[in-house]
Amino acid sequence: MIIDLVGYFFGFCIGFIFGLIGAGGSILAVPVFAYLFGYDEKVATAYSLFVVGSTAVVGAIRQHFKQHVNWKLVFVFGLPAVAAVSLTRRFLIPALPEIMVQWDQFILTRRMFIFGLFSTLMIPTAIHMLRSSKQVAAISIEHLSIPLIVLQGLFIGGLTGLVGVGGGFLIIPALIYLTGIDMKSAVGTSMAMIAFNALLGFFIGDAMTLSIEWYFLSGFTAVALFGLFLGTYLSNFFNAFRLKKIFGFFVLLMACFVFVMEFVLV
Repeated sequence: MIIDLVGYFFGFCIGFIFGLIGAGGSILAVPVFAYLFGYDEKVATAYSLFVVGSTAVVGAIRQHFKQHVNWKLVFVFGLPAVAAVSLTRRFLIPALPEIMVQWDQFILTRRMFIFGLFSTLMIPTAIHMLRSSKQVAAISIEHLSIPLIVLQGLFIGGLTGLVGVGGGFLIIPALIYLTGIDMKSAVGTSMAMIAFNALLGFFIGDAMTLSIEWYFLSGFTAVALFGLFLGTYLSNFFNAFRLKKIFGFFVLLMACFVFVMEFVLV
């Protein structure tokens, strides 16, 4: 019971952080589902996608009304990503063997592979949080490189499907340097892409292959959304840049925690 309450508290934190600083809170979802609620790697990443997508929908709606969403890019970049994440969740994840690699005394399991990749991807997430937004400048280009955008969408969609996170820390730089749009538009457009990628990947992939505990998942998501609305309201009273730096250090600690849990304490 106490573990469940702690888990729901972190569910609230997922939404609260997302509302407070506009990104990053969903990175907590996979560890919460795996280590507090005891779900395996398939279910933990699937449930994370649902929570990530649900919170991103609210964020995308807000960004749309602020006119920060480039819907052309959402479809050009987002459709390949949706295809990649859906195929990954529907076919690749179920096909991965329990033991990925066995060499002498070392055994790399499916869980170690997925969570190891997850902890590795948390590092650029933390760097994105820690560095100043002033260091990121849009590079203007005369023509959009559609093939590169499509390839980026496929790559990011595949990673999203594997580890169950939104991938905004990858999408935002890709949008800026491939299309030349400004940071605010990149953030808003990324939010819409994450909503599509995560939810469609979940419903096309996981909902078709896993037995979903809808009562639990909907309750957890409701708590996260409550945190999102509260965080959004309080964001008007806090220094967003300072909060991002604090959360960046926390993400680094979480990356170390997941790595130690999967590769040291086994």
